[in-house]
Amino acid sequence: MYTDPISDYLTRIRNANSAGHRVVEIPASNLKKEITKILFDQGYILSYKFDDESSAQGVIKIALKYDKVTKEPVIKKIQRVSKPGLRKYSGKDELPRVLNGLGIAIVSTSHGVMTSKQAKTENVGGEVLCYVY
Repeated sequence: MYTDPISDYLTRIRNANSAGHRVVEIPASNLKKEITKILFDQGYILSYKFDDESSAQGVIKIALKYDKVTKEPVIKKIQRVSKPGLRKYSGKDELPRVLNGLGIAIVSTSHGVMTSKQAKTENVGGEVLCYVY
C-alpha cells in the first residue's frame, strides 16, 4: 500500500517512459485526472482515457508521447515537489519557473489544479505538486 498516490502516479509515468511503453494504466482519482488533463493540454502526453467501468475506483489510461525521429520520450523529467511529510506552498508572487519557462510546475490552488503560469494570471498561489520538463 502506497501512502502518496501522486508520487505513485508520477513514478508509473516515469517507469513506463524509461521502459519505452506506449500506454500506462494508473488507478484514478479526481486529482490525478486533473493532472492528466494538464499534461495533455501542455503536450506532454499523446492522449488519455478515463475508464470508470473496469473497477470501483476507475483507471486512467495514458498514451505516452515520444519524439518521432530520436524515439526519446517527450517527458525528460517528472519530479514530485510537495510530499506528505513536507508540503511546499508558494504564494502568488513566488510561483516557480521550471527550466526558465521551458517546463511546467503543476500547482493545486483554491481555483483548482493548474500550471504555475495559469495561477500567476489568475493571481492565486497554492501547493506545488510537481515539475514536468
